[in-house]
Amino acid sequence: MARYLGLDLGTKTLGVAISDRSNTIIFPHTTIRFPKEDYDTAIDKVKEIIEKENITDVAIGLPKNMDGSLGFASQRTLNFIPKLEALGVNVFTVDERLTSVEAERILHENNLKSKDFKDKVDMEAATLILESYLRSIS
Repeated sequence: MARYLGLDLGTKTLGVAISDRSNTIIFPHTTIRFPKEDYDTAIDKVKEIIEKENITDVAIGLPKNMDGSLGFASQRTLNFIPKLEALGVNVFTVDERLTSVEAERILHENNLKSKDFKDKVDMEAATLILESYLRSIS
């Protein structure tokens, strides 16, 4: 059965979430840190996860402006997609407007302390991206 990965790509971090084998439960997995805009380092770490976890499909957040147009941050994701496809996985984009805001709200509601907050926001945003993708295909 297919297993999915959700990604929230930034300039220095990549939030990662993963589905269980039945694709019904999604878990925050990790936040990958890399030198600013060094996406080759990021893709190497994603490759390790894909191989270890037998990932077949990746949902990656596509940042859009509030009017739905693609902005500057979208290009970063669009440039990253061919690197993912080269790993032999299917790649799908998910509109990620407000996922970081929602992720922060969820973490605050769960009384998360400020230590490692950014890493947890990135993972939670990746979780929301993957949840959105799985809802769209069910």
